[in-house]
Amino acid sequence: MVEPLLLQLSLAEYIGLGIGVIVIVIIIASAIRILREYERAVVFRLGRLIGAKGPGLIFLVPIVDKAVKVDLRVVTLDVPKQKIITLDNVTVDVDAVIYLRVNEPTNAVIKVNDYLLASSLLSQTTLRNLLGQIPFDDILSKREDLNKKIQGTLDAETDPWGVKVTSVNIRDVSLPENMYRAIAKQAEAEREKRGRIIIADGELKAAEKMAQAADFYTKNIAALRLRELQTWTEIAREKNMIVITGKDTNDLGTVLGVVKGHASASGHLKESAVRKIVKEEFTNLVQSGQVRNSS
Repeated sequence: MVEPLLLQLSLAEYIGLGIGVIVIVIIIASAIRILREYERAVVFRLGRLIGAKGPGLIFLVPIVDKAVKVDLRVVTLDVPKQKIITLDNVTVDVDAVIYLRVNEPTNAVIKVNDYLLASSLLSQTTLRNLLGQIPFDDILSKREDLNKKIQGTLDAETDPWGVKVTSVNIRDVSLPENMYRAIAKQAEAEREKRGRIIIADGELKAAEKMAQAADFYTKNIAALRLRELQTWTEIAREKNMIVITGKDTNDLGTVLGVVKGHASASGHLKESAVRKIVKEEFTNLVQSGQVRNSS
């Protein structure tokens, strides 16, 4: 029954039937959408919001429904370098990285025209405003606190858009060349100050110990005498000195007078000759029992 009917159709009718089949296939294909796990479709029916659908297989009414696809993955925004004047009038160039994701697909579509562009411009403005209210040293030493503060401000601003700011990182702080030299001088001065404090602290502790030792030696004369003998022993190891001890040290003036007389007579004496004369004179004094030699 069907075959005779098909035979009766003309060529134009065959073409029209083919076109109709193609249109039906296209309409059915446009009504079927497959969304990935990280995607959502915000559906509008005749201009009115229906809601967000997905993931998986969804059906749309052809011509009547229109869907806007939204990605729920974390998006990285590179904030370009911003020229900032800090609270203490230091000019710096600061750039940052913002990590955000869509939390409410419906709000991200109907509350803001382009949430990525809006978030990027808002990040630049927030970065300039917040860093311009703090000193330069805080930018270098308190980056973690600044990151959290910027994140909190951005998150509060983007929350009505259905966007969640997950993290903010200040990436680089660039300074003029003269500021690098100033920071180097400051660091050098700080190191020098620490070094002087350490030396002074060492001198203070040494003086305290010496005062304690002097007090101890005052109360223990025998210990003072033992320390004196130990000092003589350490000096005698060099074997290039003559140590004069005892109370009869006035004979040292006599020895020096003899040396001076020899020097005047000969005009000039070498160091070896002076040593020889001094040694001979002290040997005579030792032999006479007036001076004890510990050379």
